[in-house]
Amino acid sequence: MILDYLYKHRQAVVQNRRSHAISLYKAISWRVVGTLDTILISYLITGKWNFAISIGAVEVFTKIMLFYLHDRTWEYFKIRNNHKEE
Repeated sequence: MILDYLYKHRQAVVQNRRSHAISLYKAISWRVVGTLDTILISYLITGKWNFAISIGAVEVFTKIMLFYLHDRTWEYFKIRNNHKEE
Protein backbone atom coordinates (compact mmCIF):
# COMPACT_ATOMS: atom_id res chain seq x y z
CA MET A 1 0.00 0.00 0.00
CA ILE A 2 2.74 2.45 0.92
CA LEU A 3 4.83 1.43 -2.09
CA ASP A 4 1.80 1.89 -4.33
CA TYR A 5 1.26 5.37 -2.92
CA LEU A 6 4.93 6.28 -3.38
CA TYR A 7 4.86 4.99 -6.96
CA LYS A 8 1.71 6.97 -7.80
CA HIS A 9 3.14 10.07 -6.14
CA ARG A 10 6.39 9.73 -8.12
CA GLN A 11 4.44 9.33 -11.37
CA ALA A 12 2.37 12.42 -10.55
CA VAL A 13 5.55 14.46 -9.93
CA VAL A 14 7.05 13.36 -13.25
CA GLN A 15 3.79 14.07 -15.09
CA ASN A 16 3.52 17.48 -13.41
CA ARG A 17 7.02 18.43 -14.62
CA ARG A 18 6.07 17.44 -18.16
CA SER A 19 2.83 19.38 -17.95
CA HIS A 20 4.73 22.54 -16.95
CA ALA A 21 6.87 22.26 -20.08
CA ILE A 22 3.83 21.54 -22.26
CA SER A 23 2.03 24.56 -20.79
CA LEU A 24 5.01 26.74 -21.64
CA TYR A 25 5.26 25.41 -25.21
CA LYS A 26 1.53 25.93 -25.73
CA ALA A 27 1.80 29.48 -24.38
CA ILE A 28 4.65 30.34 -26.74
CA SER A 29 3.05 28.85 -29.86
CA TRP A 30 -0.26 30.54 -29.10
CA ARG A 31 1.46 33.87 -28.58
CA VAL A 32 3.15 33.67 -31.97
CA VAL A 33 -0.31 33.45 -33.55
CA GLY A 34 -1.75 36.09 -31.20
CA THR A 35 1.11 38.51 -31.72
CA LEU A 36 0.86 38.30 -35.48
CA ASP A 37 -2.85 39.03 -35.11
CA THR A 38 -2.14 42.00 -32.82
CA ILE A 39 0.47 43.39 -35.19
CA LEU A 40 -1.90 43.12 -38.14
CA ILE A 41 -4.79 44.75 -36.27
CA SER A 42 -2.49 47.48 -34.94
CA TYR A 43 -1.27 48.18 -38.46
CA LEU A 44 -4.82 48.35 -39.79
CA ILE A 45 -5.73 50.85 -37.06
CA THR A 46 -2.57 53.00 -37.09
CA GLY A 47 -1.32 52.50 -40.64
CA LYS A 48 2.24 52.42 -39.29
CA TRP A 49 4.31 49.25 -39.12
CA ASN A 50 6.67 50.61 -36.44
CA PHE A 51 3.74 51.22 -34.05
CA ALA A 52 2.20 47.86 -34.89
CA ILE A 53 5.44 45.98 -34.24
CA SER A 54 6.06 47.93 -31.01
CA ILE A 55 2.61 47.03 -29.72
CA GLY A 56 3.10 43.40 -30.70
CA ALA A 57 6.52 43.27 -29.02
CA VAL A 58 5.15 44.51 -25.70
CA GLU A 59 2.08 42.29 -25.58
CA VAL A 60 3.89 39.09 -26.53
CA PHE A 61 5.76 38.91 -23.21
CA THR A 62 2.86 39.86 -20.97
CA LYS A 63 0.49 37.45 -22.63
CA ILE A 64 2.88 34.48 -22.53
CA MET A 65 3.08 34.86 -18.77
CA LEU A 66 -0.66 35.39 -18.41
CA PHE A 67 -1.43 32.29 -20.47
CA TYR A 68 1.06 30.19 -18.50
CA LEU A 69 -0.45 31.30 -15.18
CA HIS A 70 -3.95 30.72 -16.53
CA ASP A 71 -3.06 27.20 -17.71
CA ARG A 72 -1.34 26.32 -14.43
CA THR A 73 -4.40 27.50 -12.50
CA TRP A 74 -6.57 25.13 -14.53
CA GLU A 75 -4.10 22.28 -13.86
CA TYR A 76 -4.11 23.08 -10.14
CA PHE A 77 -7.87 22.75 -9.91
CA LYS A 78 -7.88 19.62 -12.08
CA ILE A 79 -5.32 17.95 -9.80
CA ARG A 80 -7.13 19.19 -6.69
CA ASN A 81 -10.44 17.76 -7.91
CA ASN A 82 -8.76 14.42 -8.72
CA HIS A 83 -7.47 14.19 -5.15
CA LYS A 84 -10.96 14.83 -3.78
CA GLU A 85 -12.35 11.93 -5.83
CA GLU A 86 -9.79 9.45 -4.41
